[in-house]
Amino acid sequence: MKKIAVIGGSGIYNIDSFVEIQEHYVETPFGAPSSNVVEIELDGVRFYFLPRHGKGHKLSPSDINYRANIYALKMLGVDTVISISAVGSLKDDHAPKSFVIPSQFIDWTKGLRARTFFGEGVVGHVSTAYPVERALQERIADELSKTNIPYSVGGSYVCIEGPQFSSKAESEIYRSFGADVIGMTNVPEAYLAKEAGMAYATVAMVTDYDCWKEEHCSVEEIMQVMKENYESAQLLLKNLIPSLGRNPISFEPENKHAVVTNPNIISKENQEIIDMLTN
Repeated sequence: MKKIAVIGGSGIYNIDSFVEIQEHYVETPFGAPSSNVVEIELDGVRFYFLPRHGKGHKLSPSDINYRANIYALKMLGVDTVISISAVGSLKDDHAPKSFVIPSQFIDWTKGLRARTFFGEGVVGHVSTAYPVERALQERIADELSKTNIPYSVGGSYVCIEGPQFSSKAESEIYRSFGADVIGMTNVPEAYLAKEAGMAYATVAMVTDYDCWKEEHCSVEEIMQVMKENYESAQLLLKNLIPSLGRNPISFEPENKHAVVTNPNIISKENQEIIDMLTN
């Protein structure tokens, strides 16, 4: 049976129809995830919720243990991951309060984040040519089409290190890439999900126009837009989770033949990690 997880901010969690079943403390070979994983029931369908920044939003984007987060969900049997993320817009087409369901990611982080499950005695290669699972992207879009939330499908999300927002010069560089939105959290999260054989897709909630547009936006104003965006995300999830639970998407994991290291020299601990990722 397929299992669903949502990774996002705590603003997603406040839905009246959510019934909390239990919290799961999960210990991984990569350390502790951002928080205990909360198991929730919505309209008869159970799913997991993981607050990306920890309870109380205590973890900066660079301090998040992305490997532990994805691995913990994998240990719980999750194979479908919905990322809910706040972003800045790099195009006029994507106005604040609209949602973008990107197809691609551009990694513009600074190398501070552990971004693969492989290494330390194991070499593995997984294609991230298509980091977003199309079937999941299409299902999200289908559910958004039943709401009044403005949205678009496709395009690229450029991920920067943060926690500072961009300078205007940097913002113009990212626009020159043709990127659609900018955020701080979806890489390496998306690539790790790919290594773990999971279907992954992002709901990118636009809060502002970054700083390329001559429209100064304070952090307070951004937080107000974010609050409204979370209300829209709650509306989406109330329909999306039951839809995925009752009619799961079909996809083919691309991590089955990733490891190229001679199996005779792989340690027991590393083999256990490989087996979990490819299970």
